[in-house]
Amino acid sequence: MKILKTASLLAVSLLALAGCQKSVDTTAAVNEAKQVSRDWAASYNAGDADAIVAKYTDTAVVMPPGAPAAVGRDAIHEFLVKDIAGSKAAGVTLVINDGDEAGVSGDVSWHSGTFTVNDANGAAVDNGKYMEVRQNFDGKWLIVRDIWNSDRAPAAAAAPAADAAAAPAT
Repeated sequence: MKILKTASLLAVSLLALAGCQKSVDTTAAVNEAKQVSRDWAASYNAGDADAIVAKYTDTAVVMPPGAPAAVGRDAIHEFLVKDIAGSKAAGVTLVINDGDEAGVSGDVSWHSGTFTVNDANGAAVDNGKYMEVRQNFDGKWLIVRDIWNSDRAPAAAAAPAADAAAAPAT
């Protein structure tokens, strides 16, 4: 009889704890993740670094290709301002492609997909993939980690210039 009471008490306790977990609308979180990336690209193309930075936590880490990681909103903002200026000067725009995927587990979600960088004529000059990890803070999903990279091979390093003075005499 004592075992039955203990088992019943344990079952009721576990059910009570399960009920304490926050309920997350996974469909809404997945849809939001996909939209946030498209909004990110639109803000990037518009030159609005502030709108992009608002999508990150204070301690977020952005890991762009060919650059050191930017840690925290101030560093992310600084990186974005320079990167956006470079893109504008080059006349290129960023497009998030269809076919992206997202998922949710508790208070953490992920979103991945592909992007294209187009020149002023709409021709693709680069393409690659990205991965975002987001966390739910009191109902607001914010990016905690963000990484992207190009599908194209890095440019080959330039060969060192021949120094005639250093050439051995024959």
